[in-house]
Amino acid sequence: MQLFRVVLFQYRKYKKAIKNKRIQNLQQSTLKKYFQKGQIPWSDGYQLYKEKSIVESINSTDILQRFNHDETLESFGYRLDERIVEYPWIFKNLQNKSAKLLDAGSTFNYEFILDHPLIKEKELIIFTYAPESRSYNEKKISYVYGDLRELPFKDQYFEVIVSQSTIEHIDMNNSIYGYQNDDDRKSDLKSYKYLLAIKEMIRVLKPSGTLLLTFPFGKFENHDFFQQLDREMLQRLLNEFHLKGSYVTNFFRYLPSGWYSCDESDCNEIVSFNPHTNKGKGDDGAAHCRSICCIKFTKNL
Repeated sequence: MQLFRVVLFQYRKYKKAIKNKRIQNLQQSTLKKYFQKGQIPWSDGYQLYKEKSIVESINSTDILQRFNHDETLESFGYRLDERIVEYPWIFKNLQNKSAKLLDAGSTFNYEFILDHPLIKEKELIIFTYAPESRSYNEKKISYVYGDLRELPFKDQYFEVIVSQSTIEHIDMNNSIYGYQNDDDRKSDLKSYKYLLAIKEMIRVLKPSGTLLLTFPFGKFENHDFFQQLDREMLQRLLNEFHLKGSYVTNFFRYLPSGWYSCDESDCNEIVSFNPHTNKGKGDDGAAHCRSICCIKFTKNL
């Protein structure tokens, strides 16, 4: 019986190795075709290349160093969407210690993110509107569902909060994600309900705690399922931060050769590309938003 178990274990290990090899060969073939066809955003191979690029970025000390607020980012993430900038910026600003961490928007709900040492050591709660197709309860990840404008947590509960490209979807038509929208507002108007989520995140953040926030920034646009914040909307947000603590802003802009660090003024008239409608499509190879704002907020004692 013991011999049978050993043989069965070795057989299963062999089958798994064969399967992994086939997957690896398929991925290599897919990436080769993706590069041969010019790295067209959202074409076959794009998501695979994007994930591999993000994994490399958040695990590279050299790349993370380029995201210091006093460093200049140049020609990075060619023909990739803003996630390739947001993730390393966030990971550069995460401290290497245990903490209660809130993912406000469920952008960490990927195995390649959850297995990162900076995340594994933290008590992570993923907050999103509704259950998703994948979950990682075996990794002791907690999932809570609801509206960011009414967080079900007590005051001063989290040491760290991350909200990555989420607030621009608040009060928008999120049926693309399978959610229902309560009201029917005009698509050419700004919504300021994202400020309610900002207030809630500040409320549940501990004194000296950190909020890492990113969102598309430039010329105001309403793309139905998200809105791009402009200078006036950013200022309202910063007013909330100014009352409760201190903050540092970073801006990044996409150009035909990739992503660059820049000043706020470089982004004010930038428009986004909506891959679902083709609105804003240009010949620069942009995959989605062309400029983003990243804010590190520290709450007062």
